[in-house]
Amino acid sequence: MLKVDRPKTLKENALESLRDAITSDLIKPGDRLVERTLCESMGVSRTVVRECIRHLESERLIVGVPNAGFIVATISHEEVKEIYDIRIMLECSAVRSCALNADKTVIDKLHQLQEQVATCLQNADVMQALKLTTEFYKLIFTTGGKHVSWDLVERLNARISRLRALTLSSTGRKTKGPVNLLNIIDAIEQKDADRAEEICKKHLTEAADIASKLI
Repeated sequence: MLKVDRPKTLKENALESLRDAITSDLIKPGDRLVERTLCESMGVSRTVVRECIRHLESERLIVGVPNAGFIVATISHEEVKEIYDIRIMLECSAVRSCALNADKTVIDKLHQLQEQVATCLQNADVMQALKLTTEFYKLIFTTGGKHVSWDLVERLNARISRLRALTLSSTGRKTKGPVNLLNIIDAIEQKDADRAEEICKKHLTEAADIASKLI
């Protein structure tokens, strides 16, 4: 049987909206989340808002403050370094494995996703570009057989997206990022695992340097 996509629930839509607002810096680090305001702006009940807050707290996007409710979490320089260190370790390994296993179908899909990312960034649709980038890396991880590694990345994805959105605000990154992805695909297509890993590491190291300066 073909899988039938189900429509998103009200909670899922509200959660995505609130997460995107934090990721895009519409709601900034340190800002307090007021339930009544969120209910009015998203058109949902307090029950839905509270469920969203609990979920985003588990993603470390918001934190509870005694006697003050919930605020958008900040990311320290130490956390930025650790997140990128983890990404370099996991993503470089996944890219290497993908280069050894990818077939034409995977290569074509990676090219399609890379082109969509580039188009979204040219049109200043950063949030959609972030979602497509997540799909891009998920395909690389699963093709490389790195399923446990992807589970670990998924737990960090909310904070990874925040940092990606931040680095994309720097001059030239909206152009250079997609070019780096294209170079990774080219190396994967040539089954050059060493080159694919090298490009991936350089791409992430550059992003880490930008993020550490902007935090």
